Amino acid sequence: MMSEYRLLIDGQLVAGAGRMDVLNPANETVLAQCPLADLDQLEQAVAAANRAFPAWSQTPIADRQKKLIQVADAIKANADRVTHVLTGEQGKPLEQAAAEVGFAEIFCRHFATQELSSEVLLEDDKQRVEIHRKPLGVVAGIMPWNFPFLIAVYKLAPALLAGNTLILKPAPTTPLTALILGEIVKDLLPPGVLNIITDNNDLGAALTKHPNIAKISFTGSTPTGKAIMASAAGTLKRLTLELGGNDAAIVLDDADPKKIAAGIFGSAFLNSGQVCIALKRLYVHESIYDSLCDEIAMMANSAVVGDGMESGTQFGPVQNKAQFEKVCHYVESARQTGKIIAGGAIPDRPGYFVPLTVVRDIEDGTPLVDEEPFGPVLPIIKYSDLEDVIARANRSPYGLGGSVWSSNLDRAHQVASRIDSGTVWINQHCAFGPHIPFPPAKESGVGVEWGKEGLEEFTAMQVININKLG
Repeated sequence: MMSEYRLLIDGQLVAGAGRMDVLNPANETVLAQCPLADLDQLEQAVAAANRAFPAWSQTPIADRQKKLIQVADAIKANADRVTHVLTGEQGKPLEQAAAEVGFAEIFCRHFATQELSSEVLLEDDKQRVEIHRKPLGVVAGIMPWNFPFLIAVYKLAPALLAGNTLILKPAPTTPLTALILGEIVKDLLPPGVLNIITDNNDLGAALTKHPNIAKISFTGSTPTGKAIMASAAGTLKRLTLELGGNDAAIVLDDADPKKIAAGIFGSAFLNSGQVCIALKRLYVHESIYDSLCDEIAMMANSAVVGDGMESGTQFGPVQNKAQFEKVCHYVESARQTGKIIAGGAIPDRPGYFVPLTVVRDIEDGTPLVDEEPFGPVLPIIKYSDLEDVIARANRSPYGLGGSVWSSNLDRAHQVASRIDSGTVWINQHCAFGPHIPFPPAKESGVGVEWGKEGLEEFTAMQVININKLG
């Protein structure tokens, strides 16, 4: 772990205008201090990114690809260090932190292989029409606290490959791994191409309305996404907003509870439920309801929740106090509106620990079902009519992901095609990769991440229309 964390501005590691404690969510002690940028340092970062843009945007894409490979190599070389800091600041077990760092490297290497080739739309004796992809300018990436390192990297890779320059702002409760990223790549990139600043939730508005920032790439809550969209309207910024979700899973009556229980359990409680595309509402046909409830409750009751640094821990704490209190509220609400069959008892100990909690005999219209708890609490809702449950699954204002579980793939596919979400999985949930586009629907966001389509979100289309007879 670094003894001194620094901002990255214009190719230099610099102290902040202030400092802030970063807490370990497993014990609520101070893990480290991080610098805090002020408005002047934000302006310095924006100015540096704008100065760097002309040269970087004209750098051949092959050279930008090589730079991303070097970034991926630096992530790999520093993986153990980043992993331990990630567990310390975020709370997830070391094995899962190592997986996050590994995924970050994979995302970086994937985008290093991508191209932004021009396309000839039309050509004849009279006319040639070409489509080109041009970089936008300065991009600001704003990250959440659930996967702070992975999300930083999967914003960095496509933004820089496309020829943009970048400012990253991590969440105040998980800034350390982003600052390490700045330290390990600062000598690999030209000054100003990447800048990393931190705040205490007080610089976001200045970024989102800044006239010299061309695009905001934000991952976080729907209310914050709406505020960003409003703030960005004055300059008509490009936006990618990956926001909240309340993913529904529908288990059909032909599914085998014993075969699907582990997949459902893992999809619901990954990262202690702190995943935007986690399975958050489980609708189960009445014929197998009791059996599946029992299977999932058994797994939850046997799970080991604890300090991510300790051997044997399977699930870490909720990341911060504010979210912990929200999750505790959902647990208490569920106690009044359903039957808790696993977890539910908040331990009296330091740290933001919530046992994996499973709630049955609960209905739509309750907070736990209708809202996004973003924690380790799963409601299981009984249904009898397929048409009705599809309508109930679609009634949410969110539309990030959903899933259908069945032993009949054709039947499952028919149901999946009727789910109103950007991604629908069959017999799995929360499966993703850098090569697969990730589009939100409804109030779960705007734009696309990952895949070719996600890369193009960091570009502007330009049409060159040539009159050959002129």
